[in-house]
Formats: sequence, C-alpha cells, structure tokens
Amino acid sequence: MIVFDLICRDGSHQFEGWFGSSDDYEKQLAAGLIDCPSCGSSAIEKAVMAPNVGVKGNQRTSLPPASSSNRENIEPAQSGVPMTDQSLATTVSIPAEYQELIGKLAKAQTKMLEQSKWVGSDFPEQARAIHYGEKDATPIHGTASADDVTELQDEGIDIMPLPLPVTPPKAQN
Repeated sequence: MIVFDLICRDGSHQFEGWFGSSDDYEKQLAAGLIDCPSCGSSAIEKAVMAPNVGVKGNQRTSLPPASSSNRENIEPAQSGVPMTDQSLATTVSIPAEYQELIGKLAKAQTKMLEQSKWVGSDFPEQARAIHYGEKDATPIHGTASADDVTELQDEGIDIMPLPLPVTPPKAQN
C-alpha cells in the first residue's frame, strides 16, 4: 500500500488517498475514479509531502549520511516488509540538496514548536478562544479536520499547516 497526500484543485481541500501502487493511483486518476471527499471534485493532484516512515522505538532516529554507495545499490523494498530508517537510506535515493533542505526545514519547525503548546484535537476550540479574546494569545499547535480548518478560516482565524508531520508528545518515546 502507498499513501499519497492529495489536493483538490477546485476547493484546495487536502486529503489522503491509499493505493496499491503508484500505477494504481495513475490508473484511477485517469479513469476519474478519485473524488474530493469535501466537495466531490475530480480535479485531483498529488500534494507536496514529506516521507512518513515509522521507526521502531529501539532503532536510530536519524538517517545515516548519504553516500554514493547507497545511491548505486538501490533495491526496491520488498512488499509487506516494514521500512526502517536504515532500509529507507538504502532503498530511496534522496539528493543531498533535498536532505539538506528537509533538515533545515525540520530544524526551523522544531525551533518554532519549542515556543508553541501542543493542544491536540482541542486545536479548533483553543484557536477560537484565542481569536475571540477568551484566552491569552499564545502560539499553539495540534490537529484539526478539514471541516474544522474551513470553519476557522471562514471565521477569519489565521492558521497554517505545519510543513512536516508532528508526533504528539504522549506518543514520543
């Protein structure tokens, strides 16, 4: 299975799509079988996304430096075998400039989130309370559904998605 972040060109709604392979995605898109769950539009395209690879708690959390030997010996991952950060490094060729860019983006996001409070699924309510002056203005981050995001934007509440996935504090090792 492969998961793509998809976006509807008509309403800019973002959502996930699960497919058997990249080829399955292309075939379904060409046949008009992929629709936006928010507005029903079939004008769909892949959104920019960062890789989301789960790592077991007892393994390293950083990728080893890219080497030319990694790039020369790329083998596709076997179906059904979970990928670790080590297998990712040997199965996916990520150009050095992209690794550097993602690393800088991750550092910037980490620095930004140090000043922000995780509020989880309570994000829409907390954002409203801050916007309407019921709570002191303080940076927060959390989760919100596509409908919540639309409602917050309709109310004039400034929010933005984080560029990289965030692991909730209670889910971290």
